[in-house]
Amino acid sequence: MNQSAGRYLILAGIVVMLLGILVYFLHDKLDWIGKLPGDIRVEKENFRLYFPITTLVLFSLLLNLIIFLIRRFFS
Repeated sequence: MNQSAGRYLILAGIVVMLLGILVYFLHDKLDWIGKLPGDIRVEKENFRLYFPITTLVLFSLLLNLIIFLIRRFFS
């Protein structure tokens, strides 16, 4: 492994740690995740379907923005 791969691993660990701290302390404030307009939720007596389309798109955009910023400022 080279030095830049180690730098990315450290940065990824810091991001995961910060996300964990955020979820730990703000779990009651983050109940909107998965309940956005556009998320498909079907609940019947013996069947449950949950497909969070809008939440997935939102997280994808956020992750792409983070990766873009990391590449721009740390490369």
